[in-house]
Amino acid sequence: MLRIPKGKVASYQTIARMAGSPLASRAVGNACNANPFAPRVPCHRVVSSSGEIGGYAHGIKKKIEWLKKEGIVVRGNTIVDFETIEFQH
Repeated sequence: MLRIPKGKVASYQTIARMAGSPLASRAVGNACNANPFAPRVPCHRVVSSSGEIGGYAHGIKKKIEWLKKEGIVVRGNTIVDFETIEFQH
C-alpha cells in the first residue's frame, strides 16, 4: 500500500497479485481493515476492481473524504475514470 502514490488507487486484486498471491484479494481486504496505521499506510487507496469504494474500517465517508483530498473524483461510491488512475505496478 505504501507504493500507491497520492492520486492513484489500486484494487484489492492488484495488491494480492503484487504480493504473489493473485487469489488473495479477500486477505488484502482483511489486512486493510486491520491496518492500525491509517492513513499513513494508505489503505484508503485500495478499492474494488470494479472501481467501487469497498469497505473501510473508519467508514466509507472517511475513505471518500481522504480520496477526494488526494484529487480522486468519486461519484456515489465509485471512482470516476478508475481505469486511468489505477496503480498497476
